[in-house]
Parts: sequence; C-alpha cells; structure tokens
Amino acid sequence: MGRFDDKVAIVTGAAGGIGEAYARALAAEGANVVIADLDEAKGEATAASISEAGGGEAMFVKVDVGSVESTKAMAEATVEHFGGIDHLVNNAAIYGGMEFDLLLTVDWDYYRKFMGVNMDGALLCTRACFEHLTARGGGSIVNQSSTAAWLYSGFYGLAKVGVNGLTQQLAHELGGRNIRINAIAPGPTDTAATRNQVGEGMIKSLVKDLALKRPGQPEDMVGMCLFLLSDEASWVTGQIFNVDGGQVFR
Repeated sequence: MGRFDDKVAIVTGAAGGIGEAYARALAAEGANVVIADLDEAKGEATAASISEAGGGEAMFVKVDVGSVESTKAMAEATVEHFGGIDHLVNNAAIYGGMEFDLLLTVDWDYYRKFMGVNMDGALLCTRACFEHLTARGGGSIVNQSSTAAWLYSGFYGLAKVGVNGLTQQLAHELGGRNIRINAIAPGPTDTAATRNQVGEGMIKSLVKDLALKRPGQPEDMVGMCLFLLSDEASWVTGQIFNVDGGQVFR
C-alpha cells in the first residue's frame, strides 16, 4: 500500500529533472500521475517509462503553464482520463535556457514571458485545478521555489519571491476548501538544466558555501515533496521549506 493509492497528481515540468523525480516517486507510491510539459518527446517517454515500472499509471499532457487556455485544458484532460485531481506540483519553469540580464536592462517582452511562466504559471495551474481538488474533498499543492528567492539573482530570484508570496496568499484562499499549499526551495541542484545554465565549475563554487559539501540531487527533494502532499502534513500550509544543504539560514 502506498501513501497515494487511488490519488491523481499533476506534475508540471515533469519530462526531466526534479519534476521527473517527483512524478516517479508519486507513481511508485500508487498515484496516477500526469506528466505535464511542453516537450512532447521527453514527456511521452517519461510517462511510458513510469507506467512500465509498475505502481500508478502515468500519462503525458502538453501544457504551456503561462496560458490560461492551456492550463484549463490540462486540468480537463486529467479529469477526463483519471476522474479527478487530488494533488498538483507546480514545478515548470523557464530555467535551463534562461537569459542572464539585469532587471534594469532585460528585454521587456522576454521579462513578461519569463514571469508569466515562472511566477504566474503556478497561479494559473492552481486556478485551473482548485475546483477539481475541491470536488474530491480537498487536496494539496506544492510549488517549486528556490533559494534564489533569498539571494541576489535578478529576475529569476524575483519570480521565486513571487512564488513564495503566492504560496502564502493562496494558503488562506484555499484553506476553507481543505486544500493545502506549500513550497519547496531547492538549493544548488545537479540537473542537466543547472549544468547548462551555470556550468559544472559554478556548481562546484556554490558547493563550497554549503554546510553539506555536495550539490543536491533531484532525489534530495523528493522526500519533502511527498511529505507535503501527503496526509502526514495535514496541518502544514503556507510554508516555504529550504532543501539546500544548508545554503540559507533563516
């Protein structure tokens, strides 16, 4: 018996990286999982691999989390296939190919698109799904933040500050519906996207300042995500949890 038997979970940005680790762990504990991503080839392959591994079933749904219509279609496809929604993980973000620039000079159209995905995406997906969670008697949501919210990191960090604020505000709006919402803030994590974004040399430099002298792995985030989604965290909402090897002390 798994903690998530007969439950349905949507994980956005789950074709690879930390999102994939979340999706695999949820399915291993019995959940039926939606791999919601823009990358069709990787998303379909990930869903097939999870289904073949046993546990819960996985299906792929293409989604642009920055689009009202696309997020609504994601929720509707999930309900049509699995019968409802119990859990949502807002993990999708523009990250691996992110441009570097200052808030003062970043191209405005790029900035608006970036924030529309990295901050507003969590809100749009929640708006698309919360009525379906309500119909099941409640549920839980996990947003993906970052320790970048506590550090100087330009518009990426600003987006994560926004995710933290959304988490705290929505906790009050959703609490009366028996829906909990929390956020995980990973520290420097060794994923393909991070290696592409900052390089292995920068990862090694960041590790020097951690209390635990190694980069995080996607699997390091999984235990916190499963806990926050599960009934074990039934009185936990509106919180941001750093999973960062001791990078940030607050």
